[in-house]
Amino acid sequence: MSLERNKKLTRKHIDLTWNRGHMALAEQLHSKDFLYKSSFVGRPLGSAGFLAMVEEIRTAMPDLEVVVEECLAEADKVVTWSTLIGTIQKPALGYSPSDKVLSISAMAFWTLTPTGQVREICTMFDMESFRAQLGMDTRPYAEKALP
Repeated sequence: MSLERNKKLTRKHIDLTWNRGHMALAEQLHSKDFLYKSSFVGRPLGSAGFLAMVEEIRTAMPDLEVVVEECLAEADKVVTWSTLIGTIQKPALGYSPSDKVLSISAMAFWTLTPTGQVREICTMFDMESFRAQLGMDTRPYAEKALP
């Protein structure tokens, strides 16, 4: 696939899942060996687990919007920098509701198959900024680096 088609596929996946909640359509874009890794969850997820996690977050944040700031591609890899914007209206993933509009930066590294499916997504969220916006304690840099 061309680099432009790879970028279009990743943007489509983000739109179908995070922005629209069309999980069945997004699942069709996943390869059979799809894997999701993230700083937001403690273990790798398969396709069903990933879609359930997105649905849980969308339920807690019904006004969620994901804006793709940058999208770069090379070979079978795509990198996206996105901003997630919304409010936590219901408890989810250990976080309480808040009336604050949150802005969370995320970097995702995508691996695609030659046939145009998503094989892997590895996402890093700026969780310290997220925690600070919620008024939660953040940890000093040195403390985070220690075991």
